[in-house]
Amino acid sequence: MISDDLIIIADSFNLALSTLTNPCPTRYSDMAGESNSVIDLMFLRYGSSKLDRHSIHPENHLSSDHAPLSINISIHEEVIYTSKFLILPKSNQETFFIEEIILNFKNLDTSDIGNMEKLESIVN
Repeated sequence: MISDDLIIIADSFNLALSTLTNPCPTRYSDMAGESNSVIDLMFLRYGSSKLDRHSIHPENHLSSDHAPLSINISIHEEVIYTSKFLILPKSNQETFFIEEIILNFKNLDTSDIGNMEKLESIVN
């Protein structure tokens, strides 16, 4: 049984209890007579059709007393186009750009900045 506190925490992160694909123990006892147990709490993104199942890998527990849990996450190659605008140092373009900025600052009317709205208007 999952505690209400755990559900509240999971909900606050938009997580839900994952569905297990192969029920089996996750903890393997190294003491004679003690049972193996299932500690099966994996929370994944709520409402996701791609991240809604996890698997236990008992064959990989090796010397550890816990079997690893895994999920499959699809990764698709995506081309992201970017562009950069560059002004070369010491170029005519840089000189013009700096002169334009200085002119814009000189033309700002700062004679009546009585409140935040006027300041924001000037800055914008």
